[in-house]
Amino acid sequence: MIANSGIRNRAMLLILVLTLSVTGYSNPSDRQIADASGTTVPDLRKIIDDGLSSGKKTIVIPPGVYRVKPVNRQHLYFKNLKNVEIIADNVEMICTETTRAITFENCENVVLRGMTVDYDPLPFSQGRITALAPDKSWIEFKLFDGYLGNLEERIEIFDARTNSLKRGTHYGWKPLEHLGQRRYKAVKADSYRYNPEDDKEDVGDIIVTNNSYAPGGSMPHAIHSDRCVNLTLQNVTFYASNCFTYFETNCDRTTYRNCKIDRRAAENDPVKREYPRLRSSNADAFHSKFAVHGPQLIGCYAKYQGDDCVNICGEYYMIMACTGNTVRILTQREINIKTGDPVELVSYTGARLPDARVVAIAPDGTVNAEEARFLMAQQMNKNIQAGLSKPGTKAIAITLDRAVDLPMGSVIASTKHMGNGFLVQECDFGFNRSRGILIKASNGKVIGNRLTGNWMSAVLVTPEWWWLESGSSNDVEISGNTITDCRDIAIKVEARAGNGQIAPAGAHNRITVAKNRITGSPLPNINVTSTRGLTISGNTCIPDPAVKVSAWIIKRNGWKEETLSPIMTANCEDVTEASD
Repeated sequence: MIANSGIRNRAMLLILVLTLSVTGYSNPSDRQIADASGTTVPDLRKIIDDGLSSGKKTIVIPPGVYRVKPVNRQHLYFKNLKNVEIIADNVEMICTETTRAITFENCENVVLRGMTVDYDPLPFSQGRITALAPDKSWIEFKLFDGYLGNLEERIEIFDARTNSLKRGTHYGWKPLEHLGQRRYKAVKADSYRYNPEDDKEDVGDIIVTNNSYAPGGSMPHAIHSDRCVNLTLQNVTFYASNCFTYFETNCDRTTYRNCKIDRRAAENDPVKREYPRLRSSNADAFHSKFAVHGPQLIGCYAKYQGDDCVNICGEYYMIMACTGNTVRILTQREINIKTGDPVELVSYTGARLPDARVVAIAPDGTVNAEEARFLMAQQMNKNIQAGLSKPGTKAIAITLDRAVDLPMGSVIASTKHMGNGFLVQECDFGFNRSRGILIKASNGKVIGNRLTGNWMSAVLVTPEWWWLESGSSNDVEISGNTITDCRDIAIKVEARAGNGQIAPAGAHNRITVAKNRITGSPLPNINVTSTRGLTISGNTCIPDPAVKVSAWIIKRNGWKEETLSPIMTANCEDVTEASD
């Protein structure tokens, strides 16, 4: 059942052109919409509840635009559904607060088809840069009419001439300052130093940052599925999201077929705005964590979101001590490693050990002073670092089926909960500030996709010690993809140790990179490290001499710009490489 608030929402037919202005209203959720005749359309929540209560296995929602107010921070909430199909063709749900749109919890064999979701007010806001410090250490901007001003920092800057990203993301903004009359000031951190290679914003460019309107409290992500089996989202479209758009945790074979996240065109926007939307989602488009069997993304579309198009990953737990066949880890929440699970083991120096199996799990006190000191010295996400090192953080002893020798800072992960068996096929992704397709799983395929204008790698296969996101990859195929105008290494398969060094061969195993076409991207077009059993064949690489990979990447890999080539490898064994 879904939560039923008893609130009567109004809707209108999709053909009705809305002419509402957001300027000057005090409470966006109080605005009402009726159909062309002024008749109240049934409450969306009640339509679904009535169908479920009557035992229907197929629920058809009448076409229309439905404004929905959240209950318990969620606009729609489904729990324990089984063998149910919700048909929402030509249905649009307008979320009236910047909190969760839809939750699926512990559902099995459920289908949601055809729904379009948007937010009013939006979870982001936009304005024009009116002033800059000489060294670009601060920005002043004025919001456009049609956008609200309860702003939070997740700043992107777009070129007003092209409506595309002008610069890479800068981290370390101070809290935004309201100057009055819809004017704001954003100041970079005290550690900021001007870099002409990166700091390209100008007066007149467009700034986009998060906006919050959630009187009842906010819950992140537009649609979140947790512990669902065989959930199918088909022809579902989002035009905004307060964080990730499609987010799943602990699921088993979710299928996303022809699902979409995109910025809404001005001519199709139900609200008049002084300037068209430049962002879609505030963060990742498709994000899968801890999946038993990985997600299947087929024919999906994601552009202009504030982070990755796809991220499929599990979770690493940092090893603080190792004695015989027992390792001690730290965690702030329930771990997803269970007795009987096969586990991946990676040394602090990057060496991947043969997988082991868990035979016992037991509490082991809390973090000690030595462990906290070690953690605080590491190059890792600061929030994770602070959480693991704070007093009271739980320690757990995991007993394996054999003895291992792993130093402090090594990691362990369950291979049953990292999205193995994934598929990303015939999708269209791009124009985002970060990665196109980010894979940290095994036994999967990235095939026949189109990736355009990613600011970081279009396809990246790597575990990330920084985020403690697992894992290393076995048996992954990257083939038949078309990559255009990537601003980083287009296809990168990499493994970095906890100590920051490139991992030795065997971190990844049996990787195929074949028949991909890469144009307009910097050298190298393909870079593979740390792999045993690598096949590279039939790739077409047409680099753009005017586009250079960043100096930071060249330095990090120990390269020289004059020696860069289309395909480069390091720490790889058993390599089969064929020309076009």
